[in-house]
Amino acid sequence: MTFFEILMIALSMAMDAFAVCLGAGTQPATTGPRPTFRLAFHFGLFQFIMPLLGWMLGTTVAGYIADFDHWVAFGLLVFVGVRMLRSSFGAEEEIEKSDPSRGLTMVLLSIAVSIDALAIGLTLAFLKVSVWYPAIVIGIVTGLVSWLGVRIGGRLGSIFGKRMEALGGLILIFIGIRIVVAHIF
Repeated sequence: MTFFEILMIALSMAMDAFAVCLGAGTQPATTGPRPTFRLAFHFGLFQFIMPLLGWMLGTTVAGYIADFDHWVAFGLLVFVGVRMLRSSFGAEEEIEKSDPSRGLTMVLLSIAVSIDALAIGLTLAFLKVSVWYPAIVIGIVTGLVSWLGVRIGGRLGSIFGKRMEALGGLILIFIGIRIVVAHIF
């Protein structure tokens, strides 16, 4: 694989993370440099790890994962999206507590945006391509794109306030629905 091909794969893999970070960036709790770093780092890390796992799992587990991976991603994204929607209509104290760059929410988002990377790892195994270089590129690109998404989302959130947080929640739900629809059709 050429660098350009790997870069295109990395950019396509990072788009879900970018959209999630746009939504997460609208929340007041994620406007600082630490939450931005946490989201970008963890999304990049998970996007790096998942192709490695997919590559290691090989074809023996592919059939089991393919049957439900889209439902897992859907459930995680809808769960977090609904929490963001509720938070956007809640009291100010509730919003401050809702920080998608911490704890279980961050782990769930990281897994949800990187499930497709598992399939990329399986594909690389089928093609007999070394997984290390593509995984590193995917992780770095996703981290950078995620950082950019949080920063842009933060600017939009400061301009449009709670409406952007609600839109962010709807975006997560839409991404989850898109994953299921794409898998079905």
